[in-house]
Amino acid sequence: MVTMAGAGRDCSIANALGVVGERWSLLALREVLLGERRFDQIARNTGASRDILAARLRTLVERGVLAKVRYQEHPPRYEYVPTEAGRALRPILLGLMEWGDRYVTDGPGPTRWEHDCGAELHPEMVCGHCHAPVLPGTTTLVRLGQVR
Repeated sequence: MVTMAGAGRDCSIANALGVVGERWSLLALREVLLGERRFDQIARNTGASRDILAARLRTLVERGVLAKVRYQEHPPRYEYVPTEAGRALRPILLGLMEWGDRYVTDGPGPTRWEHDCGAELHPEMVCGHCHAPVLPGTTTLVRLGQVR
């Protein structure tokens, strides 16, 4: 468990950014989640320098987002696979892509996801309990240990 003591508001967003809140970390994770597991593939598809990418992958492994698995003995070669924590970041990356397509990218986005039903996928946040869409004004922040 990570906490950002002394860094302002106690916040899980800040804690998460301490692990994955850097460009090359997110792009490396994107590649691994897309099936590119080897260092050279990840480097080629992200454009990251080898030393920076190595450092980011090392952090993602140390923090339990990726696992480094040997796939060849001689010489030793490794690939990166997502852990449960890494796979749990997939909806975050899909939401970030959706946001980038809408507010940053000129013209249509360069890629898209399709659902099994054949429709273009647009991530949507819904309540895990009642399955209603989560819209502005439908949520309340509750600080643990405090009365509403």
